[in-house]
Amino acid sequence: FFQQTLTAVKSWFTLFGWSKGQNPISIPHSLRRDVCIVQLAVSQEKNFKQKLDKDKGFYEMILHLYGQPIPGIAAAQSLPTDPVERMFHLLWQHSELLSFLKSQGACLSHVMPEFLLSPEDYEIWTEVNTGLRRGSMRSSGKLSVRRVFVLEDSTFETMSKRAWTDVLLQIYKVFVLPRVSAHIVPDPSSSESLQNMPGIKSEPLCSNIYSRYERSILIWLNKHYEKNRKIVWKDSQRGEI
Repeated sequence: FFQQTLTAVKSWFTLFGWSKGQNPISIPHSLRRDVCIVQLAVSQEKNFKQKLDKDKGFYEMILHLYGQPIPGIAAAQSLPTDPVERMFHLLWQHSELLSFLKSQGACLSHVMPEFLLSPEDYEIWTEVNTGLRRGSMRSSGKLSVRRVFVLEDSTFETMSKRAWTDVLLQIYKVFVLPRVSAHIVPDPSSSESLQNMPGIKSEPLCSNIYSRYERSILIWLNKHYEKNRKIVWKDSQRGEI
């Protein structure tokens, strides 16, 4: 089930997530990379500027789907060159992202910002927070240290994949589902009998789990399931999806 969900999420965001055409993604690898799209200028013996397609960055996707940037987070940004400072900056950025999505109605209380880091940055995070990097606890005060969960590499990759998948699902929920038209909800006064349909109400305050847009889609799905059940399985008992 999780693999099917992952495939569906990758397909949708690849096709529709960005404003300038398709952008193939992998979860979590390309997301962890794209969230770090920056404009770098390294001054050493010779100048070097790394140019990346900022139109394919993670926060450009948010801008496309939400219509405006997340407050305080720029789509193109400069990251500190120091690995520890860079890690703290990204950790703060991920915390801001999760807080913003939750303020829009996303269910992400189970996702911790460190699971959105790259494996390299997560290793630095664990070293800093377990005291293995002495003198490196100089975060800019943007983030307070919480309980530390130190995971093995394979476990971290599993958690990171699940965390990024849940973030994308909740982005879809809060930015895309609200575009669903209310006309898909069947009219109770229609001639078609709805007595066999599961009791899902569309009123805004009738559930603290599903948004009214999610309930609208569930009602629509159940309506058509019930309609086709009568055609395919004429003598079957009532079923629900």
